[in-house]
Amino acid sequence: MHKGTVLGFDFGEKRIGVALGEPEVGIATPLDTINSEVNEVRFAAIGKLVSEWRITGFVVGLPTHMDGSEHQLTALSRKFAQRLKGRFELPVWLVDERLTSVIAEGLLEDAGVYGRRQKEMLDQVAAQAILMGWFEQPGEPIA
Repeated sequence: MHKGTVLGFDFGEKRIGVALGEPEVGIATPLDTINSEVNEVRFAAIGKLVSEWRITGFVVGLPTHMDGSEHQLTALSRKFAQRLKGRFELPVWLVDERLTSVIAEGLLEDAGVYGRRQKEMLDQVAAQAILMGWFEQPGEPIA
């Protein structure tokens, strides 16, 4: 089990959902949504979170088709993960994120969050679901 605080990401071309995770106790919390398509803006926001929360690793959701085959966003998510590793020199894990949006919608509905408010929180709650899956099966960080 990884020691320290991690950030989980639900990567998207327009938005990146971010969640905070404590693997030793198995707690993941929605944290933020980065609303930018500009890499420098994105990585500046991530850098601020890394410093503020003393992050020791990253978990990136890897989107695929339901049959497990890859698509364009899969490659972009892998590239994002490599950039995180290169920029911050911290371990990065990739996690299958199939169905995390469905799980996130369910969690928000259970909490009584609907409509516009749900849309605003969906990406960060999806990142929370990604972290929860990683807690169960952490695997190995990317090389």
